Amino acid sequence: MLDADFFLRWMNALTEAVNREAGRLTELDAAIGDADHGTNLQRGFTAAKAALEKDAPDTPGAVLMLTGRQLISTVGGASGPLYGTLLRRAGKALGDEAEVSREQLAEALRAGIAAVAQLGGAKPGDKTMLDALEPAAAALDESFTAAREAAEEGAAATVPMLARKGRASYLGERSIGHQDPGATSSALLIGALEEAAR
Repeated sequence: MLDADFFLRWMNALTEAVNREAGRLTELDAAIGDADHGTNLQRGFTAAKAALEKDAPDTPGAVLMLTGRQLISTVGGASGPLYGTLLRRAGKALGDEAEVSREQLAEALRAGIAAVAQLGGAKPGDKTMLDALEPAAAALDESFTAAREAAEEGAAATVPMLARKGRASYLGERSIGHQDPGATSSALLIGALEEAAR
């Protein structure tokens, strides 16, 4: 069973991963976006980490809700509302339980992903974060490792895709051949989840 401490470890591992990979995320975004994905996420998760340290929530759902709120209030661009929606909706789906199972987390992530899809109007194959998140949530029913592998494969699979949503879609066929930064950061989210489970 996964408690609030597990979710705090997950968010800490994610903050570290974003800090470590911010340059690469921004580089990917420079090719097909507006070159701020890494710095925006870095700012947001740093603020979320500070908020979690100041007043650590005592349930898994509350950890995700607080992180999501911080992202929405501190991150510019599309990534703040999208990641904020993902985590807030997943947190809401977990409710007030003190401990949740991996299967409950998978179900909550699917609820968050559905909210992101609705907000952004995207679907798998559109070259967005959903291309990493949807397969990861499905694989999470099996294991944390399977989820990370599915997210990484999903992110890599965006390279040959034509972007149909977001700023990258303005490039048309020039978006082909570049890995989507949102799918890449989503793979970091799931990779940090596996790290927290070790």
